[in-house]
Amino acid sequence: MIKIATLAVMAVFYIAYFAKQISQRRQGVSTMILGKGDKPSEQKRLELALKMATFTMPAVEIASIWWELMTLPCWLQWMGVVIAAVGVVFFIAGMLTMKGSWRAGIPEKKETSLVTSGIYRISRNPAFVGFDLMYIGILLAFPNAWHAAAVAITLVLFHKQILGEEQFLEGAFGEEYADYKRRVRRYL
Repeated sequence: MIKIATLAVMAVFYIAYFAKQISQRRQGVSTMILGKGDKPSEQKRLELALKMATFTMPAVEIASIWWELMTLPCWLQWMGVVIAAVGVVFFIAGMLTMKGSWRAGIPEKKETSLVTSGIYRISRNPAFVGFDLMYIGILLAFPNAWHAAAVAITLVLFHKQILGEEQFLEGAFGEEYADYKRRVRRYL
C-alpha cells in the first residue's frame, strides 16, 4: 500500500509538472530554459547539472521503491509519504500562482513578473520547497545510500540555483524584490 501511495504522489507531481510545460508551450512560452541561452558558463553548468539531476531522480525513486533495499517502520514510511504529498501541494500551489511567469531556469532577460501573492507570501520558493519535501519524503519512505546521495546532491543544486535566481531577481526588480526578500523567507 505504501508503494502505491508513493507512486500516486509521484504521478500527481510529474503530471502537474509536464502539464504546465505543455500548457505554456501552447501559449508560446518556453518554460524549460535550464542550461539554455547566453548565460555565464558557471550558471549554465549548474543548470545543466540540475536538469540532469531532476530528470534522473524519478528513476532513482522508482528503483528505491521497487527494490526496497532498506525498510523503516511502517509509520515512518507513511510519514515520508505525507511529507512528499505536502511537497506536491507546495509545488502545485507555487506553479499555479506563478501562472505565465513560471520558468525552469533563469531567463536571459526580464520576461516575467514578480509574484508575491498566494503561497509566495509564505515562501519565496514554494516550488523548490515542494521538490525538496517530495524528494525527502520519498527518501524517508524508501531509503538507501544511492537514493540519499541523489537527494543530497539535488538539494544542494536547488539551493545554488535559488541563489542564482535571487541575483537575477535583484537585478530585474531592484527595490521591489529587496522589500519582498525582507518580508518573506527563502524557504519557510
